[in-house]
Amino acid sequence: MSLDLLIPFGILFVLVIYLIYTRNKFEKNIVKMYEQKFENWKENSQSNNEKKKVCKELVGIIYKEEYNITIELIDESVRRNLQQGKYKIKDK
Repeated sequence: MSLDLLIPFGILFVLVIYLIYTRNKFEKNIVKMYEQKFENWKENSQSNNEKKKVCKELVGIIYKEEYNITIELIDESVRRNLQQGKYKIKDK
């Protein structure tokens, strides 16, 4: 009688061990594949090549008083560029 129940439980035990083993192997393969895809994405993505956008910075104010133009500098570091004529005039 005990031998009759031992065979199905043995088969069930072997089947459970086999399923656990194949599941672990499958999960490891999936994780490895996604890690490779992630590495490829990091190499090919454009987000790594971030170009810092130059922001506009307020360094002075220009006034017109009748026929004279006056520039008030907030940041003195641009005085040299103004004196050398290194600026652009942009129309809106």
